[in-house]
Amino acid sequence: MRRLALALPLAMALAACAEDPPAPEPVETDIPEDLRTGTPPAPVGEGGAGTPMEDRVATLGLLNKRNNLSQDIELKPGEAHRVGDVIVRLAACERTPPWEIPRETGAFVQVFVRQTGDEGVWDKAFSGWLFKNSPSLNVVEHPIYDVWVKECAMSFPGEADGPDAASASSES
Repeated sequence: MRRLALALPLAMALAACAEDPPAPEPVETDIPEDLRTGTPPAPVGEGGAGTPMEDRVATLGLLNKRNNLSQDIELKPGEAHRVGDVIVRLAACERTPPWEIPRETGAFVQVFVRQTGDEGVWDKAFSGWLFKNSPSLNVVEHPIYDVWVKECAMSFPGEADGPDAASASSES
């Protein structure tokens, strides 16, 4: 009898679970008046926010660890510069807009080093993004040469007009 008393509520609960829940009804919403007309904003990434890539200039530091000589190299994307047995090629440079926090500057760099004894053989020592404020994220691991990002000269629309323009240029 007791078993029947326990089985009856269990059977009723299972029967209730077998029923499908009612389908949700769509809710009609209105588009705000100021958004109904006019053109939508351009998607981010299209239209090129900031200076076009071909007009940007990156300043890279190059250190020869053998003789402790360092120099600054200024390159536009697509350019390469040879110093002795090393070639540094810049593919791209970027920096965050002044209104984004944290501020970061990066460059996609390739480093080629000539093999000793072979005039025409160059080894790719590094290919990747280097970051000014986080140099340990991606490091040029070479026993003789070190390369790092110093700056990416570019601007964004309205940057010169904004209140952060003076502080952005003084921080770099």
